[in-house]
Amino acid sequence: MKKAACLIFAFSALTFGTAIADAQTADAPTAASAPASQLSAVDDNFIAQANLGAPFQIDSGRLAEKKGTTLGIRDYAHLMVVSHIPVVNALNAILQRKNITAPPNTLLHGAYNAMVASLEAERGIAFDRDYVDGQVEYQKGNAALFQYEIQNGTDADLKEFARQTLPKIEDHLHRALALVKGSDRITAARR
Repeated sequence: MKKAACLIFAFSALTFGTAIADAQTADAPTAASAPASQLSAVDDNFIAQANLGAPFQIDSGRLAEKKGTTLGIRDYAHLMVVSHIPVVNALNAILQRKNITAPPNTLLHGAYNAMVASLEAERGIAFDRDYVDGQVEYQKGNAALFQYEIQNGTDADLKEFARQTLPKIEDHLHRALALVKGSDRITAARR
């Protein structure tokens, strides 16, 4: 794995690990970020991560739309952009309706910025490989985050949002895995 893919893998592990740690410290639903929100630690953590994840997918997708060397990668990247805009809007609508502000997560924000900067610096096959490998790891971590919210979250609206969004994430993972298989064939043919 190269630099960007390693960063995304590390982020995915951090993301899911944070969700588990937060949930284990929460014996009962308590306010995690603001007393007015009345969210459990699981819900609060889910919001913090989902609130940054979709914009990251849009930003990295826009890069890959321009820099991807194959039509398959550019098409996948375009899907990431257009499918995550409604996800951001749906989550924001829930937060606005409940008068909740997403908790700040400077660690994740910094990780996303580093991943995007790494992708910006790469070109050609290295970019393709790191973007696609990173997407596989990201989608795995994201699926785990959404599954965890569905199983352990306490806010009905957030759980429903996760339920409705998870099939899209799983589809994105399958598509990313197909890109990996396709790029493996291309790489093998070049040897």
